Amino acid sequence: MSSKIPYVKHNNGTQIQTIGLGTYTSLGGDCERATLHAIDVGYRHIDTAYFYENENEVGAAVQRKIAEGVIKREDIHITTKLWCHFHEPERVEYACRKTLQNFGLDYVDLYLMHWPYSYVYRGDQEMMPTDAKGEVELNDIDYLDTWRAMEKLVELGLTKSIGVSNFNSEQLARLLANCKIKPIHNQIECHPALNQKKLIALCKKNDIVVTAYCPLGRPNPAEKTPNYIYDAKVQAIGDKYKKSTAQVVLRYLIEIGTIPLPKSSNPKRIEENFKIFDFKLDAEDHAVLDSYNTGERLIPMTHAIKSKNYPFNIEF
Repeated sequence: MSSKIPYVKHNNGTQIQTIGLGTYTSLGGDCERATLHAIDVGYRHIDTAYFYENENEVGAAVQRKIAEGVIKREDIHITTKLWCHFHEPERVEYACRKTLQNFGLDYVDLYLMHWPYSYVYRGDQEMMPTDAKGEVELNDIDYLDTWRAMEKLVELGLTKSIGVSNFNSEQLARLLANCKIKPIHNQIECHPALNQKKLIALCKKNDIVVTAYCPLGRPNPAEKTPNYIYDAKVQAIGDKYKKSTAQVVLRYLIEIGTIPLPKSSNPKRIEENFKIFDFKLDAEDHAVLDSYNTGERLIPMTHAIKSKNYPFNIEF
């Protein structure tokens, strides 16, 4: 089944499936079950992070599927991320090795810098260190110094590739002007309310793949939010193709140039989110979905607004 899913090639020659399983907030065995099911369905791209505290569950699922002969290690792409309290260059290799220990694997496929800003280190598990006033303790480490330490991880074979997440256009330009190894990905919040077309175009120009987190805008059935999942107009597009509104939104994100990372631990949804490669949207459908673009973020990370590396002070 997975052979029919398109792959995209990176600027370093590696390749990745054009849909991935998101795992944020999947805990307590849910993440392991979701990953097992996703692999059975045909997913070969799993996205996690040190901050999610479920690398061990992803690793256990991957190892089980390797043991069962369902996949070989090289068939599956695992992305994880360096958290903000590990940005000091001398902590980067330690952080990556700790992550590999969590997975029980000897390399990851992609290691991302989760955010361009950094926190004070107060211990491995103190992921949001706060001061006496309850404010997050920011550090002003230059992300270029962190990046240079990440480049060494590739040389050491601890990760096949490196990339960034939540970098704006200026931060990307500065990184590209100063790096030895180009980032292969920029993972950003992206959905119809924040369609990121300008940042996607810039990434494309620089041969950087965009992965989309929160692609469905964290649906809330009780409140019928976000509107692009519950509106009659999107429902009508779904009816036209015999697809759900979620499938329509994921298809839209693929067609505007991203790899969506829908998070689910529901087996039916995991399957549904994967079935988006047998239809195409037309120009009218795109016009409807474009109309939801307000630029509003679900994840503004305002606690870090005082950091000089806070990414959302400019348009894109």
